[in-house]
Amino acid sequence: MTSQDYINKEDKYGAHNYHPLPVVLEKGEGVFVWDVEGKKYYDFLSAYSAVNQGHCHPKIIGAMTEQAKKLTLTSRAFYNNVLGEFEEYVTKYFGYDKVLPMNTGAEADETALKLARKWGYDKKGIPEGEAKIIVCENNFHGRTITIISMSTDPDAYKGFGPYTPGFKTIPYNDINALKKELEDENVAAFLVEPIQGEAGVFVPENGYLKKAFDLCKANNVLFIADEVQTGIARTGKLLAVDHEGVRPDILILGKAISGGAMPISAVLADDDIMLVIKPGEHGSTFGGNPLAGKVAIAALEVVKEEKLAENAERMGKIFREELSNIKSDMVELVRGKGLLNAMIIKPKNGKEAWDVCLKLRDNGLLAKPTHGHIIRFAPPLVINEEQIRDAAKIIKETILSF
Repeated sequence: MTSQDYINKEDKYGAHNYHPLPVVLEKGEGVFVWDVEGKKYYDFLSAYSAVNQGHCHPKIIGAMTEQAKKLTLTSRAFYNNVLGEFEEYVTKYFGYDKVLPMNTGAEADETALKLARKWGYDKKGIPEGEAKIIVCENNFHGRTITIISMSTDPDAYKGFGPYTPGFKTIPYNDINALKKELEDENVAAFLVEPIQGEAGVFVPENGYLKKAFDLCKANNVLFIADEVQTGIARTGKLLAVDHEGVRPDILILGKAISGGAMPISAVLADDDIMLVIKPGEHGSTFGGNPLAGKVAIAALEVVKEEKLAENAERMGKIFREELSNIKSDMVELVRGKGLLNAMIIKPKNGKEAWDVCLKLRDNGLLAKPTHGHIIRFAPPLVINEEQIRDAAKIIKETILSF
């Protein structure tokens, strides 16, 4: 079968809820992927930062296959001999009392929202049914009904109402707007992405997160950080909030916590918050399964052992420097932190970001546009200097070809 045959099959039998770049991948290793015709590419999306440790990392796949031969799933109806090991490892790794394991990032966000509301009623004394959660414009936390209810993107919410109430939207990176909304005593939490990834790698001004955190503390409001995409070393620190020394009350993790091997997510908080949820009030059949536990431990060990945060910091600086030197009126702006970066594309001769990504594919590098005019660049964090410079050269030559 050719690439087009595979594309046709997906188009015929699958829901049309994605618009993929026309390339059909068959194999991955480290920073590279290969299509069904055998062509090799740099992967500069990393499955939206899920494959931070590189494709098919031998340590992660080894842990997965070893555990898969023993026990994969028990549900939470019984104890298993891996969950406690994982819970101890991940809570000590990130410095929290408790973890609630789930599967997808959206599930973890939903879990954090439930936690915050329950805490608001049980601990803060908010009247039942009145809890509010502050969110930011252009946020992306997933695609469940509740999460799209706080979205400002018509593609995400239009046609899916009625919407879940209880959210107050403010501009991102606007401390005064947050300060004003925090005057409401019924606010339980502020949910924020330290860098807005899906919005086009929008990095807030220095000090924004710390000021927001301090305001939340002063008003007895929980600070919730959605680090599903920015966490696990992507931005040059273990967590993006670490750049400002912020410790969220509730931390949401996903994607790279499995190294891209399977869906794993986690919500971390201290006892005062986490223990408001009692047996029967929240759960997941697959959340915290033994296979996930072993995979997550291995994935997090790789991050430390291979110093991926430090590498992301170094490689990111080189990458932004290289891209900033591209002399083309098609490049409006380059921005980012660590190895989460974006290029704002100014259309030229009718050619837009999508056309640039198609040409990048032809030249051996895979990236994807977001919001039509922004290209996100997020390679696996195992990339080395020779590879990052080679990739930057491909991007430069591609842009200049227009």
